[in-house]
Amino acid sequence: MNELQKLSELLKNKSSMVALLAPSFPIVFNPSTICGQLNRLGFENIVEVSVGAKQTNTMLIEALNNDINSRFITSPCPNVVRIIRTKYPQAIPYLATSIDSPMIASAKIVKQKFPNKQIVFIGPCLVKKLEASEDYPELNILCVTYKDIQQLFLEKNIKEKESDKNISFDITNSNTRLYPISGGLVQSSGVRDMLAEEDIQVVSGPKNVDKAINNFLTSKNIRLLDILFCDGGCINGAGINSLLDIDQRRKKISDYFVAGTGTH
Repeated sequence: MNELQKLSELLKNKSSMVALLAPSFPIVFNPSTICGQLNRLGFENIVEVSVGAKQTNTMLIEALNNDINSRFITSPCPNVVRIIRTKYPQAIPYLATSIDSPMIASAKIVKQKFPNKQIVFIGPCLVKKLEASEDYPELNILCVTYKDIQQLFLEKNIKEKESDKNISFDITNSNTRLYPISGGLVQSSGVRDMLAEEDIQVVSGPKNVDKAINNFLTSKNIRLLDILFCDGGCINGAGINSLLDIDQRRKKISDYFVAGTGTH
């Protein structure tokens, strides 16, 4: 039974569920109606994973402050984590696995606030399923993609309604909504206030991953490698079904961020 089948079974049994919605969702869904649609689908609570991203940032800043010589390769991207584990064992000590990814941080928050409910992560990444099942099985996170949710919406004829706007996130954070864009972690964490520009490297795209990791290992001055596997970041994940190009996807995320923070 795959993840979509498992979710369908949970919906059929009217199980108590919490949706964790990854911050790239505005590329695919309308931010003003998606919570209502998910609620009508069968989710009792909806949490924006940007909440967990805030915790990820806090943990990163604390780790950098605790040791002025510390160096980290960010770990929110499960694809990069697995590449390092298999191809670059010498880089494993630098992998920031002690810092929860936004999905994991969000799941831990939900476990406290909504105990005994099934957590369902909805996002753009296929490899998140491995992060959940292999690295954090104790959290029992079911991971599905935006494509999966679109299929369920289609099957159950859940279209946008004006009344959907009355339902909002149970837990949310607007300041980390840029996370799915390459460099979003650096931009939202405030790490530039404590590190020089030459101490930071931001990289995305499968063609750049190997070079960036090798460069980090040889260039000791780089203290933080903010790296995502997909071109442009999570906005280009395989679980996204969209005709928008990278610039248009980036604008969707930026517009949602601006709307939430009041930044102009």
